[in-house]
Amino acid sequence: MAVLGVDGWRGAWVGARLEGRTVRLSVLADAAAVLAVTGVEVVGIDMPIGLSDDGVRACDVRAKALLAPFRAASSVFPAPVRAVLATDDYAEARALSRATTNPSFAPSAQAFQLVKAIRSLDDALGEPPDPRVHEVHPELAFRVLDPDLRDAKVTARGLARRLAALREVMDVDAALLDAPPRVPAVDALDACAAAWSAARIAAGTAECVGDGSLDARGRPMRICW
Repeated sequence: MAVLGVDGWRGAWVGARLEGRTVRLSVLADAAAVLAVTGVEVVGIDMPIGLSDDGVRACDVRAKALLAPFRAASSVFPAPVRAVLATDDYAEARALSRATTNPSFAPSAQAFQLVKAIRSLDDALGEPPDPRVHEVHPELAFRVLDPDLRDAKVTARGLARRLAALREVMDVDAALLDAPPRVPAVDALDACAAAWSAARIAAGTAECVGDGSLDARGRPMRICW
């Protein structure tokens, strides 16, 4: 059984194909390229999929709460509402969000940077959406792999602990040695964590948060790991 974990990187995607303990890293040009990968049972992608029309998603609220004890709640950016996908202008996006949400909220600058990727994924998923694709969050996965993890991924300690955690479940060192040029370590490790989550989804052992609702296009508003 092979699965694919995916993390966004500089307008493209880092993919981690996991089969048994063997993991291979690749760069995928866009969301269509992600979905074109064959021979994988589940695709776990670190990007919002189901989008609310009128407020903050329950899965984002719960994910932030789960990560708060690990000082990692800020790693969860509340997904923008669907109306925001209509614009590439930040001021307009904030106005659209405030006009359609109750209570009113607007996307942060960091969350807005994801809009193009969210839109491309939303378009690529199709009607009905590709059933292999699931939203995941690497920081939730890492806290299962290492319950004592408190260090940010950009720190030396955080990087080392994430590597140590992944070594228990896959041959991550071999994947990093054979990684495509210029792929940052943090994105490679996040893709590997997403792949581990995808394997748990395929095996039926994943944990998920969300209120069970679907968005206007039939995508589940849910995060699994």
